[in-house]
Amino acid sequence: MNDGAPTGKRLVPCPACGAPSEFAPTNLFRPFCSERCKAGDLGAWAMERYRVAQPTTPPDPIDTPH
Repeated sequence: MNDGAPTGKRLVPCPACGAPSEFAPTNLFRPFCSERCKAGDLGAWAMERYRVAQPTTPPDPIDTPH
């Protein structure tokens, strides 16, 4: 019976699929929920699907041909 006391388990959403994932040393795939989600994320990094947007700046008027 659960009387509302904390269970000590910290659940976080899996970054890949959003399913609850236990964030504890016993979860070998943390913060992911499974080996599949962890491998999929690694594959996305390897395929360079994650990019940091670079702000665009207007061209320097000195470099612009007339």
